[in-house]
Amino acid sequence: MTRIIGLTGGIGSGKSTVATYIASKGIPVYIADEEAKKLMNSKRVSTKIQAIFLENILDENGNLDRKKIAAIVFNSPEKLSELNTIVHPEVKNHFAKWLKKHKNAPFVIKEVAILFETGGNTACDKVILITAPQEIRIERAMKRDNVDRESILKRIQNQLPEEEKIQKSDFVVYNIELQNTFKEVDQILKILSKP
Repeated sequence: MTRIIGLTGGIGSGKSTVATYIASKGIPVYIADEEAKKLMNSKRVSTKIQAIFLENILDENGNLDRKKIAAIVFNSPEKLSELNTIVHPEVKNHFAKWLKKHKNAPFVIKEVAILFETGGNTACDKVILITAPQEIRIERAMKRDNVDRESILKRIQNQLPEEEKIQKSDFVVYNIELQNTFKEVDQILKILSKP
């Protein structure tokens, strides 16, 4: 049975960089956010999503406008919950199909930004947390997303506190210096490769 290893981390932690590094080793990596975006753009799912919003959430090409949706759900826990009840089951089903394709791998990595917040960690055999001091994470995210400090702080407040994530994780990688991070990840992958 293929083991599912959760990979998570708050905004600006560098979890996507680590996911790319792990994938470069030939290990199957499922990026939940990317798959969710693709699924949300399918006609079947986008129609369901459009139905829960009173305002127009489509861009000029008729696709979902992710920035408009984000602006609404960040200020409305009810709308966020409604959106999640549509998207999460879709991602769950998609992941189950993807997992069947990789059933011969000793383990796969499932990268999810809000793994603990959604209870997804309960479906994982082990969890790797990528973290960094908050100031470093804020700077990285501001640079990457070209947004202000306030926006990043709002997103951080919507995520579980780092201390709680650390307590719930099997492996914790402090991603401050990338070369050291990759060395730590290699050590974890060695441990996970043992039957």
